[in-house]
Amino acid sequence: MRNRISNITDLQAEIARLKVQKKEQEQFLINQYQLLKHKVETPARIFNMVASNVPGVDMVKGIFSTIGSKNTSGKSDWLTKTLQLGLPLVLNKTLLRNAGWLKKGLVLLASETAAREVNQASVSSVIDKITAFIKPKKKKKKEKAEALAKEAAAAPPNHPPMITAEESVQDNMYGIPKDSETF
Repeated sequence: MRNRISNITDLQAEIARLKVQKKEQEQFLINQYQLLKHKVETPARIFNMVASNVPGVDMVKGIFSTIGSKNTSGKSDWLTKTLQLGLPLVLNKTLLRNAGWLKKGLVLLASETAAREVNQASVSSVIDKITAFIKPKKKKKKEKAEALAKEAAAAPPNHPPMITAEESVQDNMYGIPKDSETF
């Protein structure tokens, strides 16, 4: 609703009214945003509440949360966590199928402890050692490459002494090398 403004006091009153209206509308929008945010987060809250009561979900979350991360300070990497989760499942389905509960418990506890000791760095170092053992030795090729590099590095006997780019423009204020051709 627009009021007719005829003098300065009417203008100041209208400005004050508009400021109050602005604050009311901002508060309304903030309130609506909070309600919408609460409605959108409801499924995630319900899932987290259910997942907190299911055993083993935290380990699975840990596996997927560390797959892309490079931070391994004090925590095990994705390979270790996958082995800790998968090794008991594989052992139960294969080797310990007909075993008793005591034997299964002891073997699974030992396998989890062993999986804790395995990490990505140790597996990659073992693979590197195996590939280094399998690859043929290339000493002759290395020696030939080193000899060619030494020959290329040596300057021909009739060639003037080499200078660097910085030395060639040292006394020149325009940055043009000394031995460059100018026409």
